[in-house]
Amino acid sequence: YENEENAFYFRGTVRSGQTLEFPGNIVILGDVNPGAYVIASGDIIVMGRLHGVVHAGAEGEERATVIGAHFQPSQLRIAQYIGRSPDELPRSRPKQPQTEKAYIKDGVIVIEPIL
Repeated sequence: YENEENAFYFRGTVRSGQTLEFPGNIVILGDVNPGAYVIASGDIIVMGRLHGVVHAGAEGEERATVIGAHFQPSQLRIAQYIGRSPDELPRSRPKQPQTEKAYIKDGVIVIEPIL
């Protein structure tokens, strides 16, 4: 899609009350704390704890993905879809946090581990 080449790299922690927004892909080398917002028109990749609100494909791009280690966003949005909270997801949470990927499949947000 349009913004495939466009990426913003952020090194550090996105803290509660902060918003990180970019018209393309966002790669965060750090954590996203609860109360923080990350909004991208493309993909969002978090190489740390993902606990805040993330909205990938914010301009309607349904092929956008969200990838995060320690994947527990307080809200997950891709394009116009809003994911359910981790408590409602019908899957067993591993004891050890693992990197997971979220994407749209058949009109719903699917979250699955990345090996």
